[in-house]
Amino acid sequence: MLLEQIKRGDIVLAAKGITKRFPGVIANDQIDFEIKAGEIHAVLGENGAGKSTLMKILFGQYQPDEGEIYVGGKQVKFKSPLDAIDLGIGMVHQHRKLVPAHTVIDNIILGHPGAGKILDLKRATREINDLCDKFGFSIDLKAKVWQLSEGEKQVVEILKALYRGAELLIMDEPTAALTPLETEKLLTSIEAMSNDDLAIVPFITHKLPIVLRISDRVTVLRRGKVISCIETEQATEKTLAEELVGREIIFRTERVKVEKGETVLKVDNLCALSDKGTLALDGCSFSISEGEIFGVAGVSGNGQRELVEALAGLRESETGTVELNGKDITRLSSAKRWELGIGYIPADRNGTGSIGDFSLVLNTTMNYYFDHDYYSRGTLDYSKIRSLTEAIIAEYDVKTPNADVKAKNLSGGNLQKLILARVLSRKPQLVIASLPTQGLDIGAIEFVRNKLTEAKVNKAAVLLISEDLDEVFALSDWIAPIYEGKFMDIIPVEKAKRERVGAMMAGISLEGEAA
Repeated sequence: MLLEQIKRGDIVLAAKGITKRFPGVIANDQIDFEIKAGEIHAVLGENGAGKSTLMKILFGQYQPDEGEIYVGGKQVKFKSPLDAIDLGIGMVHQHRKLVPAHTVIDNIILGHPGAGKILDLKRATREINDLCDKFGFSIDLKAKVWQLSEGEKQVVEILKALYRGAELLIMDEPTAALTPLETEKLLTSIEAMSNDDLAIVPFITHKLPIVLRISDRVTVLRRGKVISCIETEQATEKTLAEELVGREIIFRTERVKVEKGETVLKVDNLCALSDKGTLALDGCSFSISEGEIFGVAGVSGNGQRELVEALAGLRESETGTVELNGKDITRLSSAKRWELGIGYIPADRNGTGSIGDFSLVLNTTMNYYFDHDYYSRGTLDYSKIRSLTEAIIAEYDVKTPNADVKAKNLSGGNLQKLILARVLSRKPQLVIASLPTQGLDIGAIEFVRNKLTEAKVNKAAVLLISEDLDEVFALSDWIAPIYEGKFMDIIPVEKAKRERVGAMMAGISLEGEAA
């Protein structure tokens, strides 16, 4: 490995003049970037700014159209990620690269070039446990990956890279899907890695408080170019945000007071099973009126997915009833519910919210194929749908060369804008928004929150599912902390206290007793 003789403070990797083009888009435009040993170097940018493209180039997944890469002072060319791994570069992807049915240790050693023809599990276990002790990780190596929390899966990804000898670790949105406690543990381990001369951590994230707390330097990208590279101690949340989007950002969303209207959604004693057949949603009852945002706050895996899918018609309920504008829709299909005025923004924008190989026009069709204005005698009017798609692309500022681009080629923020646009453009009476800002940059978060507020002002009832307490408090009229499939309470936001809501998310009642 070229990094073996590197000392703390030395430049480990340098990229010069990196340019990468895709059809109609320059993703990276003459980028200069460097990483030092022992440094936590944060890379910031809006969705589509070129962060992930640059890191994929540095990991050998993409080859640059122009530019040079130096590792340990020597120019290198990566034909594949294997070349980067051989030089001590590891990458922890935002979307997991794990085999759910296999154990933790199986996933860590799977494909390890030094494993040999006969696996020595005892030695591997010992070496992995040594890494855990060194960097403060705690994981059951015999557990199946599907049994793990998101934080534990993240640990497996990191250990997999470190076990392969990574001395430079690229982390893409490492805290995006983690709970506050999991985030705190991960940041502690990242700091421990950076304190070790062999651990170099470029850190890609949208969370500015984390950047300010943990990083040494910050590089900001905008539209494929480097805008600035500064020492973190010279930055503030406000200055970083303005560098990111090129304008002033309003961090605090003002909750708009709207006169309460008729009851839109009424849910009574709703129960639903998880994919494993266990009770995941346990007797939830609530209602949402016109002009209200009902915020469900909880740690991932406490019944939120089952709740939104049961309401959207994607999961059968075991007991209970769901009424929309006084009509029982408990047994209706998802298509019928959409026709009656439900709009669903799913948490998984790639798997559930879009079809990656379809164009933006066809993805827009997913919310309009049953609308009589857009089809006649069983045939879709594609000219109308194309016009609609182009209109919502313009209104929602979806950055794309044209409406024929495949959905998989959009950045996360732009794909979320498209999904949001095609749902809200139908002016639904009930909007179900599940983790609508997860993984988005600060500008996209501001945009999505404003659009949800706009739907509320237009008399829609909004069900907001979020793991971000700041978001729940900023937008909601009612807050319902959820734990193990039950609402711990339903609290008007004026009477809600952050500490108590956080405690109830962990199963602690208002009286301080475990639920």
